Amino acid sequence: MTGPIMDDNHEYDLSVARLCEAGPVADRRLHEVIQATLRRHGAPSARISVALVDDARIAELNQAHRRHSGPTDVLSFDLRDAFRDEHDNQPAIDGEIVVSGETARREAAARGHSLEAELSLYVVHGTLHLLGYDDQTDEDAGRMHALEDEILSSVGLGTVYEGRRRCG
Repeated sequence: MTGPIMDDNHEYDLSVARLCEAGPVADRRLHEVIQATLRRHGAPSARISVALVDDARIAELNQAHRRHSGPTDVLSFDLRDAFRDEHDNQPAIDGEIVVSGETARREAAARGHSLEAELSLYVVHGTLHLLGYDDQTDEDAGRMHALEDEILSSVGLGTVYEGRRRCG
């Protein structure tokens, strides 16, 4: 776990919990892609935890919270208090991102890129949801996926989503 990270007048409290074997991807890489996403959007503060889980656990959460059966790649949970006011000390973004390490491993192998790139894609996607992005329409999804690739390219991972579309 990591404490608050000060960066360009922003305070980001980021942590990663590994509840399954997720491979040799460093926590600092996941922190880096979250920070890049938050900085790009000017978020002054954030508290985000990432939980790396197996397919069975994410399937339970997917059923309980979205009423969808089976595993998914990533789920985001906005933990901000809906009744907060401007005088409280809640961060601008407060959430949890749950990622399936098993799904990431399968997809990375199928798409021919690294597990690090796939997990980073999921974490950026989850962070964008916490920032208010939606991917329910084709237009919104296209905008979101292009932004994911821009962010991932900015940290040296390249166009991970675009690569998925070409391979899949």
